[in-house]
Amino acid sequence: MNASLSILIYHRVLARPDPLFPGEVFARQFEQQLRLLKTFFRPLPLPLALQRLQDGSLPPRAACITFDDGYADNVQIALPLLQKHGLHATFFIASGYMDGGQMWNDKIIDTVRHAPGPSLDLRPWGLGCLPVAKLVQRQAAIAYLLGRLKYLPFAQRESVSGQIARAGNQTGLMLSVPQLRQLHRAGMQIGAHTVHHPILATLPEQDARQEIAAGKTQLEQSLQTPVTLFAYPNGKRGRDYGPHHVAMVKSLGFTAAVATDWGTSRSRPGPALDLFQLPRFTPWDRGRLMFLWRLQQNLRKTPQDAG
Repeated sequence: MNASLSILIYHRVLARPDPLFPGEVFARQFEQQLRLLKTFFRPLPLPLALQRLQDGSLPPRAACITFDDGYADNVQIALPLLQKHGLHATFFIASGYMDGGQMWNDKIIDTVRHAPGPSLDLRPWGLGCLPVAKLVQRQAAIAYLLGRLKYLPFAQRESVSGQIARAGNQTGLMLSVPQLRQLHRAGMQIGAHTVHHPILATLPEQDARQEIAAGKTQLEQSLQTPVTLFAYPNGKRGRDYGPHHVAMVKSLGFTAAVATDWGTSRSRPGPALDLFQLPRFTPWDRGRLMFLWRLQQNLRKTPQDAG
């Protein structure tokens, strides 16, 4: 079998399990997954893996670790564990939320989490009156609201989420610029993820290009180094971004870009690999065996081959 590259996506690593999000990765689980990757796969820094993918020297079961969005716990919790195990990750940062910003989905989650009564009245925004007395109801309310708002036009999504957000939403959730620099000094790769994490397909082309370009520029100014890797927000090919967005990314000087469609990349003789739509895999499973089984299933997905 040709050597394959599995790219894993993480977002947050919590200090402890969150009852509201039982599937969210926490520190002990993340460390267990790092051990499994070291035992059964060949973890590589993403830039090195892409180089070896192109020159045909990729080892069997190569794997890369990536993080999206730019949460502060990436530095506080994930980084020490990566360093403990001698592993590397690439962090794709939505630059506009550094230093105290908050993404729209986190505003919604925080609002529902801390809703004081048995229900959350969102009828002024056409979102109904949602029961939140029980944990399962809060989970259902979050899923419903995120689903309803995700694909709204970007400005409308930002406006609605901001209006319904409770006063005093959680701060310090996202990276500060000093924390970003800490990741970079630790030898981690930093990639761009736009400024405000819009779904590019919902934006006029000029606005989409500006989001991609400005995100790159802001990170480069903060780090004083080129940023050459990009992650499409939400990242589903054909739904969240299209060929014209791929062309934008290429024209802005990026050398590779990652999506969120499952699968692997494999190198073989032939035309050059499309490095601008690399598939990635999200390891949702908690248990050791399920985590490995899911990775194995991902290896069997139709790969993105060269040619």
